[in-house]
Amino acid sequence: MKMANLVTKASELIYQMDNDQLNEVIEAIKLKRTHLTKQAVRSFMIGDIVSFTGKRGVDVSGKVKKIAQKYVTVDCGAQGQWRVPGNHLTKLGIGA
Repeated sequence: MKMANLVTKASELIYQMDNDQLNEVIEAIKLKRTHLTKQAVRSFMIGDIVSFTGKRGVDVSGKVKKIAQKYVTVDCGAQGQWRVPGNHLTKLGIGA
């Protein structure tokens, strides 16, 4: 099944739900996002070079300084340090 079909079907089902069912779906989405973020964080190591889209749509790159459960601290030099969710990062290279 194509992704667009899956999203369309999910949207159709959501419109048929009552408030309690919507709350269950919201909780499931939060759990899935947490899982994906933690999975992404595990793919990074301190010193890796990463990029992400910062505030106002600016592309930012830097070096991984610290890794927590869901967030990665990235040292971006003159642009400062950013605390970024793991699933928002793209690995550009392996640093030292």
